[in-house]
Amino acid sequence: MKLANKTPADDGLFMPAEWEPHERCWMQWPSRGEVWGEQLPQAYAAYAQVARAIARFEPVSMVCRHADEPQARLACGRDIEIVPIEIDDSWARDSGPIFVADGKGGVAGVHWRFNAWGNAYQGYENDRKVGGAILEKLGMRRYDGPMNFEGGSICADGYGTLLTTGECLFNDNRNPELTRQQIEERIALYLGVRRIIWLDQGLEDDETGGHVDMIACFAGPGRVLLHMPDDHSDANYVRMRENKLRLGAARDARGQKLEIIEVLQPKINRKQPDGRRLSTSYVNFYIANGGIVMPGFDDPNDERAREIIAAAFPDREVVQVPSLTIAAGGGVIHCITQQQPKGTALA
Repeated sequence: MKLANKTPADDGLFMPAEWEPHERCWMQWPSRGEVWGEQLPQAYAAYAQVARAIARFEPVSMVCRHADEPQARLACGRDIEIVPIEIDDSWARDSGPIFVADGKGGVAGVHWRFNAWGNAYQGYENDRKVGGAILEKLGMRRYDGPMNFEGGSICADGYGTLLTTGECLFNDNRNPELTRQQIEERIALYLGVRRIIWLDQGLEDDETGGHVDMIACFAGPGRVLLHMPDDHSDANYVRMRENKLRLGAARDARGQKLEIIEVLQPKINRKQPDGRRLSTSYVNFYIANGGIVMPGFDDPNDERAREIIAAAFPDREVVQVPSLTIAAGGGVIHCITQQQPKGTALA
């Protein structure tokens, strides 16, 4: 693996859209006992079910602690590649690398700084290094992103536009020494972005501090799916109404207005053991080669949300996987996955 001296933008690289062809999907096996508690066995089963669902469409590589390798192999089955690397937690979207491509079949990776969502957890030394370890295993060129940054905080359309929230990226627990302009410059240089659309807030009580992948994502050039409660008295409705206004006023990097498709919020308002709201969102799905693997929450809105997402991706098979156990850990399916674009590793 070569550590690059220049930025991805200097080398003509950019973050592709998630619907572009994938080489594989990366995941990380549940590890942190304080997150899962007595539900850790259920978390193993839930992650394995997601991995098997994605493996119907594309290869899956599951990173796990060396001590967990036999267990992960047994749970996931022979179709999932098990990759022993020491980790602290199981959120590949945030601690793993973000891949960039040159549009000509070459792929590299950005290894960002990671501080466990603003020091929400202690003991993240292994997760600070796992992105680089994955790139080293792939023999892939590595760029070091110069700020604390998580993949779940962004969504790119592959044409130079990126969605994110000010609640997350401007939080003092991430990069208090950086101005908005400095944050934007780093995103532009390391992800090949030309326009950033700043949404306001994420979900109420989202422990990531407002990750955009719980509320909005691109579903094609110029098309955005937006999480939206149908209860106007819901605290999330005020937040999403503001985000919808911002999307409606925005233009993408091509100068086009955005089509906004609302996706229902789960009807049941579930609580965590400490009384905070449990973050659940149908927008937090994984786009695979020819498929969508999306969450279900044993909720009256599960089927209606599946129909909306299926209509947004008519050329893909939609598979809904029970995800309440994963949500109890602090995220859903998009949070535990990271796509590697199709292509050859740039050396």
